[in-house]
Order: sequence, then structure tokens, then C-alpha cells
Amino acid sequence: MEAGGSLSAGRVAVAGVGMHPWGKWGNNFVSYGVVAARAALADAGIEWTDVQFIAGGETVRNGYPGYVAGATFAQALGWSGAQVATCYAACASGAQAIDVARARILAGLCDVALVVGSDTTPRGFLAPSGGERRTDLDWLRFRLVGATNPTYFALYARRRMELYGETEADWAQVKVKNARHGLNNPNARYRKEVSADEVLASAMVSDPLRLLQICTTSDGAAAVVLTSLEYAKRHGVPDPVKVAAVSTVTPTYPQTAIEMPYLSTDSAAAVAPPERLFRDAIAHAALEEAGIGPEDLSLAEVYDLSTALELDWYENIGLCKEGEAARLLHDGDTTLGGRVPVNPSGGLACFGEAVPAQAIAQVCEVTWQLRGQAEGRQVANANVGLTINQGLFGHGSSVICVR
Repeated sequence: MEAGGSLSAGRVAVAGVGMHPWGKWGNNFVSYGVVAARAALADAGIEWTDVQFIAGGETVRNGYPGYVAGATFAQALGWSGAQVATCYAACASGAQAIDVARARILAGLCDVALVVGSDTTPRGFLAPSGGERRTDLDWLRFRLVGATNPTYFALYARRRMELYGETEADWAQVKVKNARHGLNNPNARYRKEVSADEVLASAMVSDPLRLLQICTTSDGAAAVVLTSLEYAKRHGVPDPVKVAAVSTVTPTYPQTAIEMPYLSTDSAAAVAPPERLFRDAIAHAALEEAGIGPEDLSLAEVYDLSTALELDWYENIGLCKEGEAARLLHDGDTTLGGRVPVNPSGGLACFGEAVPAQAIAQVCEVTWQLRGQAEGRQVANANVGLTINQGLFGHGSSVICVR
């Protein structure tokens, strides 16, 4: 079927994409964002002075704003009078920034928008900021319970073990797959094949997840230039990659599956569980807006904070039924050459987290794939790509791009 259906009028062009390679570089986050922004502008063939709106994914630490991202990038690129927005949605910040920019274009308020996200991260896992903030749930989960991010990943992994009988060996194959995918990605931090035995021999971090079963923290940046379809055509791009949908949904009460940073689920004693749990709802909203089903996807970039979590997303997107994700993986459906490759970029397994940038980086990868420019990791005949992740405090994040 034709992707987009009756909503084809609600699309904008992805005119340009760019990244700063991810790693541990030790520089200011602004310098990474400027590199990514200039790369995206050059890719689009658009001057910074032609950008009418800039949206920045905000760099934060554990619930509290640390920097002013949108205007910071505008200053670094050269004050031009462009209008500006800054979006905080934790790991979904980039998708929210894309959504705001897209909405301004669709509303006719601008023709050209630049979206930028970049970050620097400490070594090890993300830790709470200083101070005593007893009403901050994110601070409380660190300080009261000691529930670091890997602790949460492990709880999710335990859930899969209990529900579906999966094992560490099943999840190790996710790492093997993503490491192979990322080998030829010049922006990936880790470009090395690993074996399942190496994964299973790595140090235990948070039982049952080992070091090579969880993603690291990184420095990095990504940017996209969005334009109206009319602007793209006027500039000689008659058939650009297009944004067909953006989902930023929140959960529906009662939320019966625990999500960070919450310490308990909602009771369903008085109100029945919703038709769709939070992560299912994120994907459903994007697919519904695009007018397509999961069977129409050529590829997906998902939020593999851990190997086990990647399998959750298979089911949340609808690539398979609940409990069948491991089978999908083992059958080769989600590897390059399979039915619907997942994380052809290498995913967070090869990049690590650079929080405000990662949802934008996913869109960069989908754009390269839909253009046929993902050298060394290209999905054959790609024409529809989905990105998905989620941010703390109930921030949904999914973008669907089509060609």
C-alpha cells in the first residue's frame, strides 16, 4: 500500500541530515552540535541564514535542565534572528524537537527548520545530580532505591525471562547482530564484531544483564533540516525523504507495566487496564497517523538500551506477537537481509547514549537508508522506516519517514 494514505498532505521533507561521530571526545556539547548542524545544512544545500526556525533537544541531567540548547546552537551558528524552541523530553527530546519544527512548517509559519541535539555524558551510568530533591521522582529512584538505569533494564529483562522463558543466550544474539550492523557505520563509536560467547563472558552489571548486554554513555550529536515540500521542490528536490508521522503520546491510566523513573505501577483494581500499554501506544499512534501497518515497514531503529529491551520493541511495534520476539531474532527476520532489519545503524549497542541526540540520530539513519546511502549496511529497497524510543516521565517518541 502507499504509505501515508490520506495524510500525505501532512508531510514535510527531510532535506538534510548530519552527525558528529559518537564516542568519548571530552569536548563541549555545543561543538558537537555545530558539527552536526553544519553537516545537515551542507547535505541540504541550505545556508544557516536561510533557516527560519531552530529547535534544540535540551541537554539535561536527571530531570533538571543543565543548558539552554536551542538558543545556544543559534548563537554558535551565528545570531540570525531565527525563531527558536528548546525541547526537554529526556531520551525523547529529539523527537519532540522534530515534532515542533514539523508543526511550524505544516502551520505555514516557516519553510525551513533546523533540529539539533547533542550531549556529553560522564563515564559509567547516568547518576543523579547533586542536592536534595525529595519531590523529584528521578532523584528518588536513584537515591532512595538505588535504581540506576541498568537496574531498570534488568527488571525489564527479568520480566521477559518470567513471561517468555528467554535466556541470556537469546539476548546475546541481539548484541551480535547490532555489532555486525555497525561495523561499517562511520558515526558509530564501537565498530567491532563480537561473539555470543564474548557477550556471555563479559562482566555481570545488573543480573541478568552483562556489560555487553547494555549500552554505554557517549558524546555525540545529530541534526536534521526539515522543509516544506514546496520549498524542497523549488530547490530541485522533487522526491525527498518525508516525515509521515511523529508520535509523542503519553501513557493511559492505569499504567500497569512499570517505566522509569516510577517505583510502582498503577493499580487496575478500580479501572481496567488500557487497550494498549505505553510502548504499544507510541508505535500505534505513529503507524495510525502514517496510515500504514507494521507489515509495511522496511526497517526500524529502536531504542536498545539493553539487548532484552530491543526484543520488547519488536512486540511493541507489532513486528510479531507477544512472546515471539526471540523467534523473530533467531529466524533472521531482524538482521540485514531479513524481512525487517532492526537497528541497521548498529543501534545504541554501537553508539551509546547521547540523550538529546539519539532520537534525531535515528531519523538520520532512516533517511540515509531511504536514500540508499547507508553504505555497508544498506537495507535493500527501503521505502518506509520507523524510529522509536521513550523518555522519562512518559514521553513517547516515534517518527515514520517514507520515500
